[in-house]
Amino acid sequence: MRLSFRRLSSVMGIPEQLAQVQEKVHAAAASRASLLKLEPLVPRLVAVSKTKPVEDLKAAYDAGHRHFGENYVQELIEKSPLMPADVQWHFIGHLQSNKVGMLVKGCPGLACLETIDSEKLARALDKAWRSAYPERPLGVMVQVNSSGEETKNGVEPAEVANLCKVIATECEGLRLVGLMTIGAPDYSGCRTEDFETLKKCREEAAACCGLELESLELSMGMSADYENAIREGSTSVRVGSSIFGARHYPAKS
Repeated sequence: MRLSFRRLSSVMGIPEQLAQVQEKVHAAAASRASLLKLEPLVPRLVAVSKTKPVEDLKAAYDAGHRHFGENYVQELIEKSPLMPADVQWHFIGHLQSNKVGMLVKGCPGLACLETIDSEKLARALDKAWRSAYPERPLGVMVQVNSSGEETKNGVEPAEVANLCKVIATECEGLRLVGLMTIGAPDYSGCRTEDFETLKKCREEAAACCGLELESLELSMGMSADYENAIREGSTSVRVGSSIFGARHYPAKS
């Protein structure tokens, strides 16, 4: 069954909202660089467009944006053919192993899958990707359950390094690019301790895999807390409602 995306936000406001978010991203990056006396490193901004119509995505694209994130396989494979070929798609939702083939075949422009949470999923994705696109590896991130919540997907922190090593050394179709977390919300966004947990996991993964620390990205921070996440070292933030407006889900029948 095809999904339908209703016109739910004003296209006229999206470029302005995108520009505001970009300005805050740059300011937070500059604040971190000044504090640590480093050269500013502007994190990647992934515009999370789940439930939003393609017209909204095109408004952001026309404003110069290229990185878009989707949470649902069906939604991504329906939207991706309707967008220009240079869009960099990030899959940021929970992926079941039985939907790997559908995602790989349906989205040739997939640039990064940020939610690897098991060796089984990594190996299934590796096999499917090598079969479909042997000329290029797919960038992947390991999702970490940094808060310990049972309702959250992701690998336990103690298991992160081993999973990263499997991906880096045994999955030729995948390229380990970093770690991702959602974290537990508090009154101001994701808890800082979740950011600290992810940074510690990166140190352990880099050491285990023999990689430079800076070669592994940190995808942490969303609409409520991306500025704080950047100040804490995030190199990629996932922002949806601050760009596209509040999400609207169809009523359940």
